[in-house]
Amino acid sequence: MQWTNALSTRPSLETAITEVVERIQQSLSGNPDLGILFVSSAYATDFPRVIPLLLEKLSIPVLIGCGGGGIIGMSDCDRAVEIETNPALSLSVAQLPGVEINPFYLSAEALPDLDSPPQTWVELVGVSPQNTPKFILLSDPFASKVNDLLEGLDFAYPGSTTVGGLASAGMMGVPSALFYHAPHHSGQSLYREGTVGVALSGNLVLETIVAQGCRPIGNLYQISGGDRNVILGLSEIENGGESIEVSKARPPLEVLRDVLETLNEKDKELAQHSLFIGIARDEFKSQLGQGDFLIRNLLGVDPKQGAMAVGDRIRPGQRVQFHLRDSHTSGEDLELLLEAYQQQQKNNTSSAAGALLFSCLGRGETLYGLPNFDSGLFQRYLNKIPLGGFFCNGEIGPVGNRTFLHGYTSAFAIFRQP
Repeated sequence: MQWTNALSTRPSLETAITEVVERIQQSLSGNPDLGILFVSSAYATDFPRVIPLLLEKLSIPVLIGCGGGGIIGMSDCDRAVEIETNPALSLSVAQLPGVEINPFYLSAEALPDLDSPPQTWVELVGVSPQNTPKFILLSDPFASKVNDLLEGLDFAYPGSTTVGGLASAGMMGVPSALFYHAPHHSGQSLYREGTVGVALSGNLVLETIVAQGCRPIGNLYQISGGDRNVILGLSEIENGGESIEVSKARPPLEVLRDVLETLNEKDKELAQHSLFIGIARDEFKSQLGQGDFLIRNLLGVDPKQGAMAVGDRIRPGQRVQFHLRDSHTSGEDLELLLEAYQQQQKNNTSSAAGALLFSCLGRGETLYGLPNFDSGLFQRYLNKIPLGGFFCNGEIGPVGNRTFLHGYTSAFAIFRQP
């Protein structure tokens, strides 16, 4: 297995594609089996020309990609960089011996109902669950029904891993762009809605790092009452959840006020604009850490009832904890996850060959005040792995045994042989 990535910041699309292709050809012997392309919205008027121009210069049987408000790739100094405002084009390509590559385009209208049997999803994607495929998805942020797609894939393909992101523009008025090229595909190469993706089966391992960038505050609670996305009651879980002892239920707003009172002045100020709630995804794990929570927005409160609306469906019995996010916490969270991944790799017989980064538009210099933070941290721990990616309108990655659409997250997809 061989991966490589090339990035160009040339203002002309033709020149950028030429530069990227030349660098790909210098580092890759033979033609690739798969290409994954991320193109800056600065080239938006030329989006219809992207695939034809690229295929004139490089033979790639399967190619997916999307437009991005910021682009990530390897500079000519073999350093991962994040280009957030200037024109940029990033192409990751791979030679994948022993891997079956199944590309697909899915419109929102083509998705089955969520109560459809698994076979309906299997027929739509065209890959057997027995192959335990690894999915890479790129969707438009408005008309893809991506949450239904993620739920359907988890249902039909238990044990599979799914990563990706929602196309972004970085500026108002620029439509989404999804790029697609596949054998025997007679349709268009540029889509404005839906999802493009690939299912990879066989001689390949996909590992993920999903850094949500938050730290917990206060105690662990159990939802004692709720309706759809509204929490009506919270009960404190004592003894850290080892032997679950649940206190009397209280209104969530009352609980939150008590939690905020325990914070120092700096954290109280941070809570004014960066307060979230984490929902534990593993029902049976007793000791919960930062990576065990699905981070969701707090949408509002009802002062009369003390109820609280959150950005996800909830149910009684789930465990939750309030969280804060800032640049220091975000960087620390990613570093802890990278350290853990590095330790895990010591037991593997094969090293990683390539990686993709799906990072939120709200990260980067906006969050850290520094360029290349997440990609630079990744290279500090995994410095020989070619990295490509983009800044997303939403990031796709697993937490626990389910796949979710995230915000303010960096989701890494790391590829290696078994």
